[in-house]
Amino acid sequence: MIEYLKLSKPLEVQTEIAGQVRSTVEKIIADVAERGDAAVREYSKHFDKWDPASFRLTDDEIAACVATLSEREIADIKFAQQQVRRFAEIQKAALRDVEVETLPGVILGHKNIPVNSVGCYIPGGKYPLLASAHMSVLTAKVAGVKRVVAVAPPFDGKPHPAMVTAMYLAGADEIYCIGGVQAVAALALGTDQFAPVDMVVGPGNAYVAEAKRQLFGKIGIDLIAGPTETLVIADESSDAEIVVADLLGQAEHGVNSPAVFLTNSRELANALPAEIERQLAILPTAAVASVAWRDYGEIILCDTIDEMVEEADRIASEHVQVMTRDPLYFLEHMTNYGALFLGDRTNVSYGDKVIGTNHTLPTLKAARYTGGLWVGKFIKTCTYQRVLTDEASVMIGEYCSRLCAMEGFAGHKEQADIRVRRFSK
Repeated sequence: MIEYLKLSKPLEVQTEIAGQVRSTVEKIIADVAERGDAAVREYSKHFDKWDPASFRLTDDEIAACVATLSEREIADIKFAQQQVRRFAEIQKAALRDVEVETLPGVILGHKNIPVNSVGCYIPGGKYPLLASAHMSVLTAKVAGVKRVVAVAPPFDGKPHPAMVTAMYLAGADEIYCIGGVQAVAALALGTDQFAPVDMVVGPGNAYVAEAKRQLFGKIGIDLIAGPTETLVIADESSDAEIVVADLLGQAEHGVNSPAVFLTNSRELANALPAEIERQLAILPTAAVASVAWRDYGEIILCDTIDEMVEEADRIASEHVQVMTRDPLYFLEHMTNYGALFLGDRTNVSYGDKVIGTNHTLPTLKAARYTGGLWVGKFIKTCTYQRVLTDEASVMIGEYCSRLCAMEGFAGHKEQADIRVRRFSK
């Protein structure tokens, strides 16, 4: 039996908040579509108090940002990017073009073609998330995208040096200091200052996510990201201290970040609230994490491992940290998750910052039907066909003609029939 010892806010509250975001985003996108750069600049001044001569950073401005970092800081960024690049290259190698003769004289194939241009949104309003540059810009470059545009909001009234450095080292072709809905709209719709892109990727706040949702179709997107989610699964072999560190480590993302604890140990479940309070008392980001835990934290107690797997799949969390006697059991049996972190030697922070897997992952139960950002998201798998002989065209044409007749598609049928007539011996 599954017991819900602590539950989060009801869904209706979250839906009401989403409605408010939606109407605001609609207005900004419509304004940018109508007034272009003038609207972009007004929203930048209003939301970010940022009104530079040009939103695009020059080579000298980029170099000045890089120059402010220490050798150690630059080396650390390069190390993280090496790990992300290495895994992205391995993933790309798993994609291959195919061509096969499926019937005598009938050739089918597909080619993996990178999209031509991508805009990468790097969040930086609350925290300067330079790791998002590795995950988006660098991965797009490994995929073979020709033009990669990176945008990030100002931080404390200016471009954040570490974020700019990360975007530059990742290989961005253009870097802009601008954030919010206005940045996404400018990239998607195009203005005098912003040449439009084919795709926009990257995490962001609720407004950025909603902008991507509304602009999807005009552009491609990676996914619609909600608040950061974490699910920690542990049994009696783990302990409350490490469980709470992993819960609060993700709860600090935002006051609406769900943090869920799933266990089959009543002792561990009972120990959690006191340990939460102890760690919040010393956590510098407790002002955020405490609200997230209060409003969106959950404690779920199961009887069996299989119940834990079932419940974890129902939750379909973005991040799933597994600290049990046999974490591989969850790898073998779980089907709905953004990313798994198996065993107590790893954690979500490793994945977020440095280990090499991508940190842009599905939220809001989207893990039921999609994975996260990876090289393949930037690549279109496009099919082609060739028919080499008259005999093959006639044979396929006769089948096609009869099938079209069943559907009542006369024009389609004639496309087949004309070839049967022309290529018949």
